[in-house]
Amino acid sequence: MNHHRAHSLAKLVKRWDDYRDVSLGEVPGPHDYPRSVRLFVKRRQEKGRLIYNYYVTTLSTASKRLFLQDYDARGAAEIEQFRNDKQGLGLAARRKRSFLGQKAFVLLTDLAHNLMADFYNKALINSRFEPFGPKRIVRDLLHTPGLLSFDDNKLSQVDLLSLKHYSKALVSVLLRYILD
Repeated sequence: MNHHRAHSLAKLVKRWDDYRDVSLGEVPGPHDYPRSVRLFVKRRQEKGRLIYNYYVTTLSTASKRLFLQDYDARGAAEIEQFRNDKQGLGLAARRKRSFLGQKAFVLLTDLAHNLMADFYNKALINSRFEPFGPKRIVRDLLHTPGLLSFDDNKLSQVDLLSLKHYSKALVSVLLRYILD
């Protein structure tokens, strides 16, 4: 969160409690949230300076120590997934100026994520491409030039550029995905 806000909130802390290499304090949460929240401020020493962060939570833990343990035990799976999606789908540099344009972009990104997860689960499991993450799927597999032929709105033939490294193995994976 915003480091200026964290620094301002740190000035409101009346009592700091030390846990491992950080100190944690609590300040009153904002009243305009639809649910009651707790606001924790974390203080740590880095290169001779105090660095502040803060956390807004709806968890009702008995103590600050338990909150920090729960936070540390979360596994960071959501961070890994966001990072993989950002790299794989190239989201880091794409922003729209209008609110509606950004909203449409987010919805299309969700759709792309779901389609890629479906493709992975239906076609790439038990194939040589199973260890591929989103970035490699997009970069090495989905950017393969080719031609799809349709008869009566049904896929009849898949032709991929044979010079691409994975093209032969990719044909069988695509057919399995289409026919599944």
